[in-house]
Amino acid sequence: MNDISAMPTSPAVLLEKLKHLNINYDLHEHEPVFTVEESKKIDKAISACHTRNMYLRTKKKENFLITLSHNTPIDLKKLEEIVKAKRFSFGSPDRLMQYLGVFPGSVTPFAAINAQPSSIDIILEEKMMKAEKVAYHPLINIMTIVIKPDDLLLFLKSCGHNPRIVDLTLAAP
Repeated sequence: MNDISAMPTSPAVLLEKLKHLNINYDLHEHEPVFTVEESKKIDKAISACHTRNMYLRTKKKENFLITLSHNTPIDLKKLEEIVKAKRFSFGSPDRLMQYLGVFPGSVTPFAAINAQPSSIDIILEEKMMKAEKVAYHPLINIMTIVIKPDDLLLFLKSCGHNPRIVDLTLAAP
């Protein structure tokens, strides 16, 4: 298990920020999950658009957080064309902690609370943002919270981020 005290922001602080912003959420505690496959049994009990998140980095050291529906297929080469980036690779655990303040398996758009707006480009899938409710980890993979997409945008903007909402259907393999 990862040490919560090593994180720049705790899940409790995040949840307090959501309350301060008047963002309603449903909290679900569960066993740790690290992959979309592992989360399938937990997803059945939570009514929402389930998501996955990718922390990607380019050779030019540009950082991207891509958040999309867990069942949207993605080809990284096609994704590069859509978001105007070159040579994606997955960010290392050290860089993940440095830029987003989370451990592997806990990547989430809520990690924007730890990220300097100039240090990362946040991409949100258009289809996901049209869902009634979406599910994300609140900085740690032993919980899931469900919120409305508009509330996610409110949160991101309160942290100084202006995410891009992008149609990722053209990034399918």
